[in-house]
Amino acid sequence: MSCHDTLKRLGVTPNYIGYHQTISAVELARRDPDSLFLVTKSLYPMVAKPYGTSWKTLERNIRSVVSMAWERNPDLVRELAGYPMEDKPRAAQFIAILADQP
Repeated sequence: MSCHDTLKRLGVTPNYIGYHQTISAVELARRDPDSLFLVTKSLYPMVAKPYGTSWKTLERNIRSVVSMAWERNPDLVRELAGYPMEDKPRAAQFIAILADQP
């Protein structure tokens, strides 16, 4: 299943800029899993650059996507994570969860 399909199942739609930024971050994490170790120094700045924004703004936009997904379909977030979650995941954790999907 594509990241687009997963986000739609989570209740996140393409009219949010964070939707596209999350997909870009997930695609980069899939190509370079080591980028997940240095999210604020590597992954976020690389994703933010083509959008003409800062890594902090990018992270905030992804956090909004995470909040939306958690609010609309927390059971699917937990299922995708593959482990029990009491609280919504952090932005980097959410990217890692999505990047790990087939």
